Amino acid sequence: MRNYDFAPLSRTSIGFDRLFDLINNNRQFESQDNYPPYDIVRTGEETYRISLAVAGFSPDDIAITAQQNILLVAGRKSENTERAYLYQGISSRPFERQFSLEDHVEVQGASYENGLLQIELVRKVPEAMKPRRVEIATGTPPGKRDKSKTVEAIRAAS
Repeated sequence: MRNYDFAPLSRTSIGFDRLFDLINNNRQFESQDNYPPYDIVRTGEETYRISLAVAGFSPDDIAITAQQNILLVAGRKSENTERAYLYQGISSRPFERQFSLEDHVEVQGASYENGLLQIELVRKVPEAMKPRRVEIATGTPPGKRDKSKTVEAIRAAS
């Protein structure tokens, strides 16, 4: 396992501690097996879909839990003692799959069809975090602005 030294970046970056910890703590991802197989697809500019192949499981056997920055999908086959398998090729072992989510990614919904569990995700950035225009005052203190110019007005004048 590698540990990266992010000290040079942390001197000029604020609020990226969780990202640096996520990169350095990749042991949790190495310990996960590849069951069940899954795809992650970007379906739009701010939307994503996780598809898990969970053949043999019913929707009642699967639990989806969304916590802050973590999506946990767990499956446990309910015991059915009425069947005597001669050969069981479809895996029914319990699983737990964990996905790390960005701060503003939310689970929009989930569906189950033809052995595929599909989880829809959407990124919802609050208005306060979206880019905004900052006015630039000319020659007066910020509290006593009479005439202000925006960056666009300065670019248009030049």
